[in-house]
Amino acid sequence: MQASDRFNINSQLEHLQAKYVGTGHADMNRFEWAVNIQRDSYASYIGHYPLLSYFSIAENESIGRQRYTFMQKMLLPCGLPPEREED
Repeated sequence: MQASDRFNINSQLEHLQAKYVGTGHADMNRFEWAVNIQRDSYASYIGHYPLLSYFSIAENESIGRQRYTFMQKMLLPCGLPPEREED
């Protein structure tokens, strides 16, 4: 592998991380990563009607109520963020 290949791979990775928020970066902590995963999952559940109807049938709720519940869970999907330690 040459130096130009490494530069090209790194620039492609930086481009993907800038374009797609969920791909993460080196400074991302575990909580931020988990929040991104949960929000992506809820957005997928809302966006795919058959999956949304499956959840609504499984929980015996209307589709609109289930969509509302998922949208509410997207606000704080993993609870409050942990306290950061100041150095």
